[in-house]
Amino acid sequence: MLLPLLLSLALGSDQVFWRGNIYTGDSHRPRAQAVVVRNGRFIFIGSDLEVGRFIAKGTHPVNLDGATVLPGLTDSHFHIAGVGAREMTFNLEGVPSLRELQNRLKAEVGKHKAGEWVTGRGWIENSWVPQEFPTRYDLDQVSPDNPVYLVRADGHAGIANSKALEVAGVTSDTKDPFGGKINRDKDGKPTGMLLDGAQGLVGRKIVEESVDAEQALIKGAEFAAAHGLCELQVAGSSWSEREMLRRLVGAGKIKVRIYDDVYGPGPDADRLIREGPIVGERFTNRGIKVIFDGALGSRGAALLKSYEDVPTTSGFYTAKPEQVAPMLAKALHAGIQVETHAIGDRANREVLDLYEAAFKGAGKAARWRIEHAQILDPADIPRFGRLGVIASMQPSHAIGDLHFAPKRLGMKRLAGAYAWNALLKTGAIIAAGSDAPVERGDPRIEFYAAVGRRDLKGYTGPGWHPEQAVTREQAFKMLTIWPAYAAFEEKIKGTIQVGKLADMTVLGADIMRIPLADIPTTTIRMTVVGGEIIYRG
Repeated sequence: MLLPLLLSLALGSDQVFWRGNIYTGDSHRPRAQAVVVRNGRFIFIGSDLEVGRFIAKGTHPVNLDGATVLPGLTDSHFHIAGVGAREMTFNLEGVPSLRELQNRLKAEVGKHKAGEWVTGRGWIENSWVPQEFPTRYDLDQVSPDNPVYLVRADGHAGIANSKALEVAGVTSDTKDPFGGKINRDKDGKPTGMLLDGAQGLVGRKIVEESVDAEQALIKGAEFAAAHGLCELQVAGSSWSEREMLRRLVGAGKIKVRIYDDVYGPGPDADRLIREGPIVGERFTNRGIKVIFDGALGSRGAALLKSYEDVPTTSGFYTAKPEQVAPMLAKALHAGIQVETHAIGDRANREVLDLYEAAFKGAGKAARWRIEHAQILDPADIPRFGRLGVIASMQPSHAIGDLHFAPKRLGMKRLAGAYAWNALLKTGAIIAAGSDAPVERGDPRIEFYAAVGRRDLKGYTGPGWHPEQAVTREQAFKMLTIWPAYAAFEEKIKGTIQVGKLADMTVLGADIMRIPLADIPTTTIRMTVVGGEIIYRG
């Protein structure tokens, strides 16, 4: 009787999760029914029968009741502050038409005093009829006296009304800044649409309603946990935001794991190179985020040839190669990861060229990344695998962008657009994310988009290249194993194995088997980080 008692006391703090449908991601034991967690790590994976010996008096095992368990899902490209702000402020996400945007803006203006700034984010014209950007005059109809600035969902453009342009001093004579563009009408007058670097012309004049930065980060993390995410790879932050994230994680106010990058080139990147990375199980900052071009929807993505629907432009760079190259050499020497936003085929080629030049003679695996890698010249696709460059891609971009991409690019260039399967065939690794708040930030949608390559209504059209869809097994890896590799974490997470961190996403249905259309609405039963249930649905 003494031995069972001692065993009971020894194992009393173990956490047991059983009666589940567990996909481990471990090729040696791909399926299981139960796991045991001790001190935040898996100590046992097996069957319900085998796990019985860990259930001692006083232990309260978690009955998964047949739910499907995956290794904790990761969003490899997430803007945590932006998601939090979206949930806390004037949110135009999903606005279905220009008229509805005007209606919502009118109601929002009514909450402000005359002359106060009205700001918001989230509109996108992809589903509007006609599929056109709003203008300053559209906003003037409902807000002639309050300055208004509304950021497009992608964050790379925004629309200002006439009052906002007046306050900011933007006129027909204002020149386009580097890395940005002021859209103009046939008479040369600003339409109100400001792309990328031009957004600062109005942005620096905005007096926004205060959004508590700390609360925005907490809110963004809570949103992520409620959608089954165990780790967020934050795609760019200032040094002060980095420190705030670090503090909130340390205080237990943010429960999801954070893998952070600071923006560069610039003083924050220089400081990280000088001081070195921070690497931990809950918070890591070991990378630099570069933004190299704009977005496809707002025609800021840098293309090798001009836009099909506006032949006078081919997009633009938002960073200068001659400033990026020296930073890359220093980062590589210091063991700092670099992830670079590149959407257009010209930007992707330039970034690959810069990376290749930096790698020459280095003799080390840098695991550098290209964020988005949306439009690629087919000749550049094999370079990802050959150079070991990770493609950090957002499957939901394809199911949204492909409603307008044929118009922007023409059908021929779509052969290298959102080319997941082609990249995988060359040996490249794809880490999947959402780019939230550009997209919703829901890994179920990312999984669905990667497998189905059709929009949420089930539509697929000419130029959508269904052969670029991936299998469910590949989509699984894009959200678990490969993001762990992309963050140098494959030895501690990404699969459910003994010794690894006990992160799990628990779903109400088996997304590896259920009909495609049911995947986005599968319930999130639990989000578990280090054995702690941080969300229960």
